[in-house]
Amino acid sequence: MKLFLACLCLTAATSASAQSADDWGAYGRDPGGTRFSPLAQITRGNVTDLRPAWVYRTGDYLRDRGRFEATPLVAEGTLYIATPLGRVIALDPATAAEKWTYDAKVSLAGDYGDFANRGVATWLDATRSPGRACRHRIFLATVDARLIALDGQTGLPCADFGTAGQVDLAADLRNAPAYHGEYGVTSPPVVISGLVIVGAAVSDNQRTDAPEGVVRAFDARTGRLRWKWDPVALPTGAANAWSVFSADPARDLVFVPTGSASPDFYGGMRPGDNRYANAVVALRASTGRFVWAFQVVHHDLWDYDVPAQPVLFSLRRGGRVIPAVAVATKMGHLFLLDRRTGEALLPVEERPVPASDVPGERAWPTQPFPPAPYRLSPESLSATEAFGTSDSTRASCRARIAPLRYEGVFTPPSLRGTIIWPGNIGGMNWSGVAVDERRGLLFAPTNRIATIVTLIPRDSLMAMRHAHPGTEISAQRGTPYAMMREWLIGPDGLPCTPPPFGTLAAMDLTAGAVKWQVPLGPGPRGAINLGGATVTAGGLVFIAATQDQRLRAFDEATGRELWSAALPAGAQALPMTYLATGRQYVVVAAGGHDRLGTTMGDYLVAFALPEARPTPPDTTAYPVAGDYVGELRVGGARIGLDLRISETGDSLTATIGRIDSVQVIGPVVAHRAGRGVAMQFSFDYSERHCTGSITAAGDLWNGGRLLEGDLDVTGACAGGGTQRGTFAVWRQGRASPAPP
Repeated sequence: MKLFLACLCLTAATSASAQSADDWGAYGRDPGGTRFSPLAQITRGNVTDLRPAWVYRTGDYLRDRGRFEATPLVAEGTLYIATPLGRVIALDPATAAEKWTYDAKVSLAGDYGDFANRGVATWLDATRSPGRACRHRIFLATVDARLIALDGQTGLPCADFGTAGQVDLAADLRNAPAYHGEYGVTSPPVVISGLVIVGAAVSDNQRTDAPEGVVRAFDARTGRLRWKWDPVALPTGAANAWSVFSADPARDLVFVPTGSASPDFYGGMRPGDNRYANAVVALRASTGRFVWAFQVVHHDLWDYDVPAQPVLFSLRRGGRVIPAVAVATKMGHLFLLDRRTGEALLPVEERPVPASDVPGERAWPTQPFPPAPYRLSPESLSATEAFGTSDSTRASCRARIAPLRYEGVFTPPSLRGTIIWPGNIGGMNWSGVAVDERRGLLFAPTNRIATIVTLIPRDSLMAMRHAHPGTEISAQRGTPYAMMREWLIGPDGLPCTPPPFGTLAAMDLTAGAVKWQVPLGPGPRGAINLGGATVTAGGLVFIAATQDQRLRAFDEATGRELWSAALPAGAQALPMTYLATGRQYVVVAAGGHDRLGTTMGDYLVAFALPEARPTPPDTTAYPVAGDYVGELRVGGARIGLDLRISETGDSLTATIGRIDSVQVIGPVVAHRAGRGVAMQFSFDYSERHCTGSITAAGDLWNGGRLLEGDLDVTGACAGGGTQRGTFAVWRQGRASPAPP
C-alpha cells in the first residue's frame, strides 16, 4: 500500500480551462470544478488586511426560507448571480453597480423540498459575431423546473431558445410531479459541446414512483431536446442528479452525481443494487451515451446521495499522467477514479455490512470502502461516547443512544430506530472538495451530525404524526412503511455525537495521508457547515459555510486560521475570487439557511485589500423620497405594489398607487427610521372577506436604489395573530439619489 501511495503525484494544473485567470467562469471556476484560482494578489502575508469592498442586496430576502446558496460567476467583464426566487442580476465586478436584472418570478406557493439556488451557467456562442444578441448566454435553471436562456449583455430572454426563452422541465416526465415543487432544479446546469445539460431535485421519501431523475441535454442555441438519460427503470423514480455536474470538453464527457432511488429509507420495492443510483456516471456529452459508472452505495437505505460535484484533476503515476476524478460522499468516503474508465485509482474493498431486520427489506450484503486515510468521518459510535455540556446532558444523550440500532455507517433503518452517522448532511455533502494540483492537496470540509431514522408501519402513521408534531415524517407511499427522521440532539441543543461537529481537512494526494485536519467553526467543537472551500495560488483556503456566520481564510500548508470576518447572514455558499480593475476580490453569498438556523438574508459581500481611496461601507443615510416599484411577500403570495414617498423637512408622506389583490384603507403612515423608512397601513382583502394591517420597516441599500425589510400582517387576514413577511421595492429612474 505504501509503495502504491508513494507513486501518486500530481502534474501542474493540466485540467485548468482556457478561461482568463482573472475570471470565475463556472460554479467550481473551471469545468472540472477544482475550485482553484491562480490569483495570488491576496497571500498568507497580507490576508489579514482584507476589508469589505462592497455589499449588494438582491432584493429577494425572505425571513424563513429560500436558500441563497449561489456562487457568482465572472465572465466577459460582468458578475452574474441568481436567487431562489428566480432573479438573475448582472453587476460590475469592481463596484457592484447593476447592469441589468431579470426576474423569472418563481412562485412562493410551491412546496419545494429544497427552496435553493446555487447559481447560473455561462456560455459564449463563438458562431455569433460580437455584439449580436445572445452571443453570450446565461442559463438559469429554476426551483419551479424551468430552464431559461438570457442574453448576457442585456438580460433579455433569448427568443430563439425554447418558447420565448425557456423550456418547461416538468413536461413529458414518465412520472409526472404530484404537486408544484416536487420536481425542480437547485444547481446550475453545465454547458459542453453546444449543449446545456441539466438534472433535477426531487422531493425525498414521498412515494415509490417519484419523478424520475432523468438527465437531459438541450441545444444551447434552440432549446431543442437532444438527448436524455434515465438512471432508473419503472416503477421506481428519483435517483436524481440534483448537485453540480462536471465536464471534460477535451474528452466529450459529462460527469453526473446521482442520488437514491425512491424512497430513501425502504428499498423493498426496488430490489437489487439500483446500479446507477448513488453513483458518479460518465456520459458522452454530445450524445448522452453511457460510458461508465461507479457506485458509492449499493441499494441505498440512508439518503446517501452523491451530493458533491465530481472534481476533475490530473495525477502522475510512474511517469504517466492520469486524468482523475475525485468523488466526495456523505459517508466521508473519498474515492479517486480514472475519469476515462471509472477504474478506481486506490484499492476499494467490498466489505460485509449489517443486514436489515425489517420484513420485506433485503439490504445489499457489502458496501465499497476506500483506504482508511480516505475515510474522513468517524465510523463508530456508542452510548459511552455521547457528548454533552454537563453530566445531565451527557446522561440524556447516553440514554437516547442506548436503545437505538447502530453497527456502523451502513446500519439499515429499523422499526426501533437506527442512528444514521455521520448523517444525511454528513461527510463532504454538497460542499464537495477543492484541489490544488500544483501542491498535490485536496481540501474537504466535513460534517459529523447523526440523525435517527425510524420506519413506521403504515397503520401507525397517523398515530406517530400526532405523537411527534413538528418532526419530519414522510409517507413513502407505495411501501409498507413511512419514515420519521430527527436529529440526534441533546437537551442543550448540541449534537449527542462527539465533537468536532465540522472539520476542514487537507489530503496530501502524493503521500496518501491527511496532511492536517482542524475544527471548522468557533472553537474546538467546530460547527455544521454547508458551502465548500476555494483555494488560491496565494496559498489560502477560503471558506464560510458555518453556523457562526463568518468567512475564514486558512493557510493551505498548515491549516492555521489566518483571518476571518463577520457576515450579515449565514453564508451557506461557495466563496469565489476574481480580478477586476487590477484588484483581487473574494465574494460570497450570505443568504442564511432555514434548517441550520443561520440569519436569513440576500447579501452578496465582497472583500479586497485596501486601496489608496477605500470604498466606504453602504451605511449612508440616502434621501428616501422617490417612486418605487416592487412587492410584498407574505406566505405563498408575491403582492406587487407601486409606492411613492415624499419628504418635507423631517416629515414623510407615503402613498400606494397600486397594490395587487388588496385595497388600502385610509392613509399610509410613514416616518424616517435610521437609513430607511417605517410604514403602516390598513387593507381590505375582498377575495378572502377579511381585513388587516401591515407594519413594515426597511433600509436603503445598493446606493439608495433598493428599499427592503421586514413586515408583519395583523388582524383577521392573519387569523387574528401575526403573519411575518418581507418587502422589496426598487427606486424608479436610472440615477441614484445623492447622499445628504
